[in-house]
Amino acid sequence: MTFALFGTFFILAFLRVPIAISLAAAALVPIALYTDMPLMVVVQRIYNASDSFTMMAVPFFMIAGGLLEKGGVSKRLINLATALVGWLPGGLAVVCFVASAFFGAISGSSTATVIAIGSTMVPALIKAGYDKNFALATMASAGYLGVIIPPSIPMVSYGIATGTSVGDMFMAGFIPGILLVISMSIYGIYYGKKFVPVTVKFSSKEAVRSFIDAIWALLMPGIILGGIYGGIFTPTEAAAVACLYGIIIGFFIYRELNIKIAMSIVKASVVSSGMIMFIIATAAAFGFVMTWDQIPTRIAAAIMSISSSKIAFLMLVNVLLIFVGTFMETNAAILILAPILMPMCQQLGIEMVAFGIMMIVNLSIGMLTPPLGVNLFVAAGLIGEKTDAVINKHLMWYIILSCIVLVLLTYVPGIAMFLPNLLR
Repeated sequence: MTFALFGTFFILAFLRVPIAISLAAAALVPIALYTDMPLMVVVQRIYNASDSFTMMAVPFFMIAGGLLEKGGVSKRLINLATALVGWLPGGLAVVCFVASAFFGAISGSSTATVIAIGSTMVPALIKAGYDKNFALATMASAGYLGVIIPPSIPMVSYGIATGTSVGDMFMAGFIPGILLVISMSIYGIYYGKKFVPVTVKFSSKEAVRSFIDAIWALLMPGIILGGIYGGIFTPTEAAAVACLYGIIIGFFIYRELNIKIAMSIVKASVVSSGMIMFIIATAAAFGFVMTWDQIPTRIAAAIMSISSSKIAFLMLVNVLLIFVGTFMETNAAILILAPILMPMCQQLGIEMVAFGIMMIVNLSIGMLTPPLGVNLFVAAGLIGEKTDAVINKHLMWYIILSCIVLVLLTYVPGIAMFLPNLLR
């Protein structure tokens, strides 16, 4: 039964069948071949997973990100980041990371971050004398901050899969996100100091002006997280509030939105969120078959037979996730693997929030690795290049620096848990 489940899934995934269809079919085959259960049980599991209040946060956050992207927020965040750090050696590279972190606190999506920030920053980097390959690798790497800095759609998926507080996940993502910004900015500064002269001078007047211009965008994360932790609204309601806030900013404050643009945003968001929610629903059916066949229990026993050490377990999990992240979409990987790994984490006394951050950072690095590497395709498409232009030594350094931060988060869980523990 295990072979039928995973064999069907990997064969279909290899044939490039959409991941949601692969998951549903993989659940159907072993039930049809090895059990007397009606196939309708798969449909019931898909329906039950879809009938979730928490899942409603996904389309709301995607619409909010689109409204803020098209509503003039991204260019104001870039202006603010340029005023704050553009004077550093490699300043424009650092701007990519800082602006992406700011935008990540709004969008919750890596591809949206690459497009919103990269469409301006990649041409600016090339015009300023940065190597084209460096510019593309920098923007692809900066883009995955969109799912580390909260709010984050993979954090919502992890909360659904494990029953972990989405609010705690959001708070836990801030410090890891800042560490990633700092670590990757170090390489940007090194490159800039060596190859590109500094042309921008710091101006406190410009910094203040840019801050005032971007203040409405910067308020949104505080409203969302403050509302969640203040007990004013749930994470799902916070996503709806974010949509309303995006409408107010885009239509009445920055005045860069109109009905036509807003409708195109809603249409694109419905398509993208529908895909993610379909994956979540079919992953529930896939997970049901795994549980029925006691696959999580057997995997746990196999790992524990290698070593019962927490250190060894976390190392093995990281190796597994890095491998999985190279060919599987982040949300799908979370929904399949998190329920399998959760019992072992509980047995070893691992904090599920910290483990979730480790898992999301690890799988997000997969956005930079072939063959899936979604950020590679999106970044290359910004200037009509092939993906090969993004896969270079600069990208490798960003991946190495990200892995160093990943190791810190793995073995020093207090980094991720500092803010959630502070606010409990």
